[in-house]
Amino acid sequence: MRIFALALVFCASALPCLAQTVLKSEPLLLSPYEIVFVESASCPSGQVLKVTGAIRGLHRRKSCVTLAAEEASLVVQF
Repeated sequence: MRIFALALVFCASALPCLAQTVLKSEPLLLSPYEIVFVESASCPSGQVLKVTGAIRGLHRRKSCVTLAAEEASLVVQF
């Protein structure tokens, strides 16, 4: 019974960590293949800009994607 209770507490605390964060602006530094979501006016309503970092000499890959409300949380970048 203790194992079940411990597993339940672990799952409840780990669930909020699965949400994607949506940034207000695109970061200057981005590791290769790192993915960030940016709130951008260039995308239609209800979509966010998905930016994927690239290796040296290549451009970042950008595309507009739809995120479910449960998957995204808006954060303030300092």
